[in-house]
Amino acid sequence: MTALIFDLDGTLIDSAPAIHAVSNAVLTARGYPALDMATVRSFVGKGAPHLVRCLLQNAGENPDGPLFDPLYADLVTRYETEVEGNTLYPGVVEALDTLAAMGCAMAVATNKPERPALAAIRHVGLERFFPVILGGDSLPTRKPDPGMVHAAQARLGRDRALYVGDSEVDAETAVNAGLPFLLYTEGYRKTPVEKMTHQAAFSDFSRLPALVKGWSWP
Repeated sequence: MTALIFDLDGTLIDSAPAIHAVSNAVLTARGYPALDMATVRSFVGKGAPHLVRCLLQNAGENPDGPLFDPLYADLVTRYETEVEGNTLYPGVVEALDTLAAMGCAMAVATNKPERPALAAIRHVGLERFFPVILGGDSLPTRKPDPGMVHAAQARLGRDRALYVGDSEVDAETAVNAGLPFLLYTEGYRKTPVEKMTHQAAFSDFSRLPALVKGWSWP
């Protein structure tokens, strides 16, 4: 009867190619040079407003100046339709099928805006697993504030929850929410695994159902 709350980008899907393409589209449309994948990927994880500010700052513009609103609007609009670069990590569907059969209730809590998150989830065919999907604009706060994770757990109606993510922001979110953190090691983290706060780590989604089934609650 456990709730599983998942991050999206870098956890369930490799969205870096899609984010890279969309970021460069909004930049080049305004005459700025395109950025390499590593640079854009380093901006990912703290939500679309943070991404836009990083893009502007990298272009030598005021990150909170008059260009922010039009660039943000363009990026979010493109996010909803330019979804081809979103791909599933290996073994995700099989793991989610097993977890659903085990009776786990599952949600997504992502800093990506809600409508683009839904578009990405539909593109990779995961919507059937997640009755609750919260994005970075669904609530007044976003991760690492714990509000999104607490809201997801409440909507799932389960007393116990595990949080699954890939990044430093996710680790901090789990600590703030008071939830055990399962770290997917193949995502977008910059910190070595051993230096991140987590209760378990996995590199292969085929291991996740066994981790959940064998979880020892205090």
